[in-house]
Amino acid sequence: MLDDLDRGLIHALHIDGRVPFSRVASVLGVSAQTVARRYRRLCADSGLRVVGLTDPHQVGLTQWLVRLTVTARSARDIAGALVRRPDTSWVKLASGGTEIVAVVHAPNDSASDNSLLLCDIPRTAGITAVSAHCLLHTYVGGPANWRRSAEALDEGQQQVLREAVAALGVPRQPAAVDAELLAALEKDGRTGQGELARATGWAPATVGRRLSDLRAGGALFFDVEVDAALFGVTTRALLWMSVPPSRLERVATELSGHDELAFVAATTGPTNLVAQALCRDPADLHRYLTGRLGALEEIHSLETSPVLRNLKAASPALRAGAARVRR
Repeated sequence: MLDDLDRGLIHALHIDGRVPFSRVASVLGVSAQTVARRYRRLCADSGLRVVGLTDPHQVGLTQWLVRLTVTARSARDIAGALVRRPDTSWVKLASGGTEIVAVVHAPNDSASDNSLLLCDIPRTAGITAVSAHCLLHTYVGGPANWRRSAEALDEGQQQVLREAVAALGVPRQPAAVDAELLAALEKDGRTGQGELARATGWAPATVGRRLSDLRAGGALFFDVEVDAALFGVTTRALLWMSVPPSRLERVATELSGHDELAFVAATTGPTNLVAQALCRDPADLHRYLTGRLGALEEIHSLETSPVLRNLKAASPALRAGAARVRR
C-alpha cells in the first residue's frame, strides 16, 4: 500500500506529468532526492508510469471500444496479440476469461487501413462474437483522472503545481513533424528534454517550446498509469448501461462525480454509456450498484462485466522490457 508521500507524488503527477521533482519536493516538504527516489521505487515495484497521450480528435483518430467473446483456450493468445499492436490500449481480460475488451485507435479517413476492425478480428479463430462501440465523448478518463488517485494534496498545494501548467505556450495542433516527439512521450512522458532533442533532431529550446504549445492547446496531455490495487482496489468491473438520449448528458455528468468510477464515456451501440468501477471488494461493488447507481432511474438496463486482469494500460506503446502475454 501507499503512504502519504507516495500518494502526494502520484497526485502531483496527475496535475503535471512533467513537474520537476524540486517543485514536488517543495510542496510535500521533503528533498528533491527523496521524491526522485520514491518515483524510481514506484516505477520499479508498482508499475508507475507517466505517458504522453494525444487528443485523438486532434490527430485524426477515432477510438473504438471493442468487445470480443472468445473461447477459453484462445483467450490468452488473442489478448497477447492485441497487447502487442501499436493501435490498441486498455486491453482487459473480463467475464471469467471469455471476454476481451480493448480500445482500438483507428484513422478517421475512410480510405485508411482499418485492418484490425475490418479484417483481422473477424478472421481470427477462437473469436465467437464481436461488438464495436465508437467512443463519442469521454467524461472521466484521459485528462480527467480517477478521483481516488488524486486526492492527497490540499487546494494550496495543488495551486502551486497548477501555476506552471497555466503558464504554457501558444496553443497549437500536432503536425507531422511532431511524430517522433509524440512517440517518445508515449513511451515515457518524463523523458528528459535532452533525450527528446536527440530523438527529434531539434534543439532543446525548440523541444521545450513545442511541448508547451501542444499542451496549451490540449493536443497533448499526460496520464499516470498505476496499479489501482495500491489504493485498496481488489474488484474491477465494466458497466454497460442503456440511457435515453435525452437523459444521457445528465446521467454521465452525475456519474463523473462518483469516486468509484475511473472511466465514463458515451458510446454507440445497444448500450450507450460505459463506465469502469474500481471497488474495494465484491461487497463494495454490490453496494455501489444497488445503492448509488441504482438510484438513477434513467438507467434502463445495466450489464456488469467483471475485469479479471488489465493487460495493457493507457499508452499504446508498451513499457520497455515489460512482460507480454505469450502467444
